[in-house]
Amino acid sequence: MSEDHSGPVETGASMDYAAHERTYDTFIAASKYGTAILVSLMIAMAAGFFTAAGFLGGILVFLVLSVIGVFMMR
Repeated sequence: MSEDHSGPVETGASMDYAAHERTYDTFIAASKYGTAILVSLMIAMAAGFFTAAGFLGGILVFLVLSVIGVFMMR
């Protein structure tokens, strides 16, 4: 806090670009697969609540859509 930070930012601490790329790739993968799982969950909840599929049918729809979604995202 009390250090003098005058001067260009480019002369500051060196960046670890490899770690930055790994973090970015991990974040993108988590977002992608998380979205696929949540979409599967919403569709399965709709199938379970609003159709005659019931609870077990909703779980089956969730599992099938999750596997298909994750496979398609690879």
